Amino acid sequence: MIVLTLDQRGSRHGADRVPELLDLVAKHPTVRAFQRTAGDEVQAVFDDARAATGAALDAAGTGQWNVGVGVGPVRLPLPAETRAGAGPAFEAARDAVERSKRTQARIALTAAPRPVQASGEAGEPAPEPRLGERAARLEAELALIALSLRRRSEEQWQACRLRERGWGQARIAAELGVSQQAVSARLGAAWFEECQALTTAAEAALARLAGLEALGLEKQTPGSHA
Repeated sequence: MIVLTLDQRGSRHGADRVPELLDLVAKHPTVRAFQRTAGDEVQAVFDDARAATGAALDAAGTGQWNVGVGVGPVRLPLPAETRAGAGPAFEAARDAVERSKRTQARIALTAAPRPVQASGEAGEPAPEPRLGERAARLEAELALIALSLRRRSEEQWQACRLRERGWGQARIAAELGVSQQAVSARLGAAWFEECQALTTAAEAALARLAGLEALGLEKQTPGSHA
């Protein structure tokens, strides 16, 4: 399972951005929806790596949130309230969000040890091999994407959002009232293709890290946050 814990930066001296964040991440399906846990902090539970990655990067890309991604088991059955959840994934998300505050990208990932038992062996299961190495690599990938998103200009974001819908450059150019060459330049300067490729790789790595193929929990519909 994947738990995201998001903590607003500079909240003591600025406006409450939680409602704005909830609108931003509402499109991503959850098992337990984003919910304010305390003050300026929100938390959600996912069993979909693509949705979790998207929500984490949406928040990190604004530069206004410290983002903690926790991977591991949760205590079942999950309570209806996100804030009442418990288990290693929640603890990992707490560790990650605290570490994120000391990074430039403001995003970190912690994976709780997931015991594995080799076929035919007796005794206690051993921790999954190379878990820390895989988690560190994924954290670095997420950090690179987040930093890339935060350097985009508004003009670049406009082109990227339309390209994400599957629009071609000619259609984007017509929509924005600019030349096709200008669209190409904006997408290139935003590292659009590179970010898309790295995000896809990160989604796959997160799914493997979380072992999501074995889960079949019912998701809440997008926008069902508390």
